[in-house]
Amino acid sequence: MIFSTLEHILTHISFSVISIVISIHLITLLVNEIVGLYDLSKKAMTITFFCVTGLLITRWFFSGHLPFSDLYESLIFLSWGFSIFHMVPFFKKDKNHLSTIIAPSVIFTQGFATSGLLTKMHQSVILVPALQSHWLMMHVSMMILGYAALLCGSLLSVAILVITFQEVIQILAFTKNNERNNVLRTTSFSSSRNYYRSQFIQQLDRWGYRIISLGFLFLTIGILSGAVWANEAWGSYWNWDPKETWAFITWTIFAIYLHTRKNKKLEGVNSSIVASIGFLIIWVCYLGINLLGIGLHSYGSFTSN
Repeated sequence: MIFSTLEHILTHISFSVISIVISIHLITLLVNEIVGLYDLSKKAMTITFFCVTGLLITRWFFSGHLPFSDLYESLIFLSWGFSIFHMVPFFKKDKNHLSTIIAPSVIFTQGFATSGLLTKMHQSVILVPALQSHWLMMHVSMMILGYAALLCGSLLSVAILVITFQEVIQILAFTKNNERNNVLRTTSFSSSRNYYRSQFIQQLDRWGYRIISLGFLFLTIGILSGAVWANEAWGSYWNWDPKETWAFITWTIFAIYLHTRKNKKLEGVNSSIVASIGFLIIWVCYLGINLLGIGLHSYGSFTSN
């Protein structure tokens, strides 16, 4: 009863605090002069991280096993992973908006995990035989951390596409409506704005590449450890289960991203497009298959509960 109450309190505190964090980020995007709000968001995100960490530890002690057994627990762990990558830019001295782009992912996973759709999963149950293995921690933790990193990195790529598309529209509108007597006045302002926009895009691209590279490493380890686990549990390293198939598709998409990122002719917008496609593929692999409850991985699904 005590653990259940503590879990309930930590869940609502973390959800409430991250909601405040997002509000602060939106305000700081509009009003850059309010530095105090940005500092407050750093402290609030730290509180969220420790609340989610406490939630996972409480769930671990309360259930008697690692909190990776169902969709609810994996969503909480995914939210924990998002909160880590959300705080990474805070270690930079200069103020940036990378965390603003990543923050909604935390509230989305927290909101979905605590929604009425997964109420039955809030009650801890005994692990099914397939999950009673020492490979549980290695495989599931690496996969979810990989998803978290790849999703965060992909969001930065989506932001690059949005900014680039907006810039193209503005250039077209400027060319159409440009008047000769405004050329000198607007050119200086436009070049200054384009410089800072270019710097911001480079920052997004640099951080996106780093985070996706880390996520790709996690995903690779997760797939390999999962193959070994599958051989022990089902007698085959690969069964072309829907979850396995989509995980392989996800791995392939981001392998293509890393290739395009290394190719000078394809980097930039092209690699961002690939990463944006990967963003959708990950949600199909992680959430879509679980919601459908099909294949050998149905024990972690929504419909099986």
